[in-house]
Amino acid sequence: MVNNDAELDRTFAALGDPTRRAILVRLEREGGATVSELARPFAIRLPAVMKHLGVLDDAGLITRSKAGRVVTVRLAPKPMRTALEWLRRYERFWSSSLDRLASYAERKETETRKAAK
Repeated sequence: MVNNDAELDRTFAALGDPTRRAILVRLEREGGATVSELARPFAIRLPAVMKHLGVLDDAGLITRSKAGRVVTVRLAPKPMRTALEWLRRYERFWSSSLDRLASYAERKETETRKAAK
């Protein structure tokens, strides 16, 4: 159960940006990366990447550790688990709609095949 609506708001706001989602995907895949490694594939400057990392950090979705001048970023999954728990409470609403949509699509496909014969 989510007790902190502000935490959930920060999580969804952070996940709403494609650059931030790409950063999280990379961290999930690689386990961790330096800030400069994270910035490399993007067509934006390092300060913009730093702002994205700030949003992710504020949402609790990443952790940063510093060794000398190198900052390493890692995924922190707890806020996503909390968001997933919240979404699961509403899953029944879209599950039945998706089931109806799938049935409709199957009926239409069958009708189209019959008409083509």
